[in-house]
Amino acid sequence: MQKITKFFFIIALGGFVFYSGITIGLQYSGNNLVTMASEHPKISSEDFSLFWKALSVLESRHPNALDVTSEELVWNSIVGLTASFNDPYTTFFKPEESAAFEESLSGEFSGIGMEVGIRDGFITVIAPLRNSPAEKAGLLSGDIITKINDLDALEMSLDSAVKNIRGPQGTEVFLTIAREGEGDFLEKIIVRDVIEIPSLETEILEGREFLIRIDSFIDGVETKFEAALKEFKESESEKLILDLRNNPGGFLSSAINISSWFVPQGSPILIESFGPNSDREDVVYRSKGFTFETPENFSMVVLVNGGSASASEIVAGALREYDIATLVGTKTFGKGSVQEYVPLDKKTSLKVTVANWLTPNRESFSNVGLEPDIIVEQDRSAQEDVQLLKALEILNQ
Repeated sequence: MQKITKFFFIIALGGFVFYSGITIGLQYSGNNLVTMASEHPKISSEDFSLFWKALSVLESRHPNALDVTSEELVWNSIVGLTASFNDPYTTFFKPEESAAFEESLSGEFSGIGMEVGIRDGFITVIAPLRNSPAEKAGLLSGDIITKINDLDALEMSLDSAVKNIRGPQGTEVFLTIAREGEGDFLEKIIVRDVIEIPSLETEILEGREFLIRIDSFIDGVETKFEAALKEFKESESEKLILDLRNNPGGFLSSAINISSWFVPQGSPILIESFGPNSDREDVVYRSKGFTFETPENFSMVVLVNGGSASASEIVAGALREYDIATLVGTKTFGKGSVQEYVPLDKKTSLKVTVANWLTPNRESFSNVGLEPDIIVEQDRSAQEDVQLLKALEILNQ
């Protein structure tokens, strides 16, 4: 199996979507798949006769039977097969979708600048990028997308939503949004643009607290983080705030390297667990033990919310479990799974979840998120950043 980066991000969807843990699997040939089907431990040939019986009834009685090709029968059967696993990140790609997905792994796209995921079965905004068309249009973490242009998004797969939201620079996409606390649906017309993904900013606050805000774990953020730590040391501050709010993730390597500035060398930062049905052993990502001498009275708070996902959850989980930082904010999104991209033949492919990510204490955050140590809800209409104020209170106790 040929590996691609374990946290590949693409500028797709309305700007970008982080595909967590995408790998490329080339080990299955058509003959191997046929052999696997005939020797399946769960489904006997007798069980499978139900499929053939249903197909026979449909083909002999449905008035449109002649309009359905053999390929469509097979493809839609696989769509139903993947749906039975109740996993929004496991998807069968028909030819057009497969080609688009392969293009997205290597191409650049314009869009509206946000990440979406599946929450409670709905296409949900994880986080808009700062200064993106999505943020300027007022989209918020937790918004549910009910329609994309004139298409019903309630029955869409995540990949279909991505395909329909992205598009050429300068074109419009019309989104209908359901938002908690709003009595009516919200309608947003957003002009697509080429998205510049922000990565990191620093700020020295009034009480000499040092704030590092990481917007995304993109290429180059590790170098910026090292420079930020040098700036923190030169500031002579002892109080550090790492703001990961609305950070939907990025490269796994960036999350490991940034955590390595704090977690003792050789200690686990992340565990990749393939589950009891796999013969693959867990993969443990360990700290590289980068040298950072913390001040004598060093204290640290990590800010998180529902827009903190994937790489953000990796960093937050590790820093909390080694008693390095206190988590403040609201529960994180819960994107902690690894997908494998498997071409099935020359035209179709499968994206399938193969593993879950676990914290050093083997806590799974996939679909459930991380619960902060101190929960602070941010009123969207409030002028003050109450989560940041709480972080300052903790650091100055």
